[in-house]
Amino acid sequence: MATSKLTRRSVLAATSILAMPAVLRAQDATIKIGFPVPLTGPYGTEAKDQVACAQIAIDDFNAAGGLAGRKAELLVRDDKLNPGEAATRTLELIEKDQVNFIAGSLSAAVQLAVNNVAKQRGVIFNSISQSDQITALPDWSKTTFHEAMTPHLTAGAVGRYAFSKFGKKVVFLRADYAYGDEMVDGFKATGASMGIEVLADLKHPLGMTDFSTLLPRIQSLKPDMLVLCNFGRDQQISIKQATDFGLKKTTKIVAPILLYTSRVAVGPAAFEGVIGGTSYYWGIEANTPSAKIFNDKYRKANGNKLPSDYGALGYAGVRSILDACLRAGSVETAKVVTALEGAKYDSYKGGQEMRSCDHQSVQSVFIIESKSKDMINEYDVFNVLATDAANADNLRSCKDEGHA
Repeated sequence: MATSKLTRRSVLAATSILAMPAVLRAQDATIKIGFPVPLTGPYGTEAKDQVACAQIAIDDFNAAGGLAGRKAELLVRDDKLNPGEAATRTLELIEKDQVNFIAGSLSAAVQLAVNNVAKQRGVIFNSISQSDQITALPDWSKTTFHEAMTPHLTAGAVGRYAFSKFGKKVVFLRADYAYGDEMVDGFKATGASMGIEVLADLKHPLGMTDFSTLLPRIQSLKPDMLVLCNFGRDQQISIKQATDFGLKKTTKIVAPILLYTSRVAVGPAAFEGVIGGTSYYWGIEANTPSAKIFNDKYRKANGNKLPSDYGALGYAGVRSILDACLRAGSVETAKVVTALEGAKYDSYKGGQEMRSCDHQSVQSVFIIESKSKDMINEYDVFNVLATDAANADNLRSCKDEGHA
């Protein structure tokens, strides 16, 4: 028995001694942030800019000394705009690469798959794609954070502006997945109190290249406005074809998210006069110091180019996590969650706050119009018409989301 006890004590002591270097290594290890985004597919342009901007947040953190000397690293993975692929890549990032945190995603449906894997394993995920569902139960968890705007917030801001100025007869053309569905729901909720009349609610598959069969039907309905609830190449193609068809002669075209990358890719003629919303436009730097600082960093790192709206979210999503690590003095999940909850910050677009009850970023929405004249350079593509200030009352209530 004595020998047995001695052996057991020896084993325990040896285990403790052997564990100490491992603990020290863990404390000094690189802070890894997994970043699954759709590098291939119809949202590839936006995803690549998210990576470029996320890397700026990593570089800033490291240049400032990191967390007591611990540097950060971005681990980018292609989720191919597919929920199954995204879940696989996220699982690999957590179990194989042993990331500390996850940020990223660029699809309402895909981000839910990423979140499901992350929350099951107790890993913080900060999403940078629009979704109403991710902040609501049952999808939400204590480790779920949402840096992006929500469709309810975005469509509400754009709807209040557009329905008061361009008429009440509306046709919706939506991409047939969660993004389109949630955006249309948001517009209808806002429009109900403003007396809009929905003439048609049309769906199209993701990645559609020919809208010619839908445009004559839309024109025959004689709407005051066509609200395009789609994204990426779908937005580029639908706006260009609607313009070529002559729809703008009688109908105002509105998009909840008017993408910078789409406007730059297609040019001023097709997008002339189109109204939309955005979480970020580089031109706010004239009145927003944090935007000027961020833009200058992007210019320096990217040949004097300027960041896109969704690219900027890549920066914000990663920076929010790293700033929380600094406030917490740790990468321990519980401590970082506490540091993120209720945080007030201004990292690139003006003041924001991470609402404690559902971990949704309360932020401004910019109402923009595409320019075709008086452009000071190739990046000067939008006029900011109005700013819907950060206001938690414009979000779905936490009670409506299922939170106590």
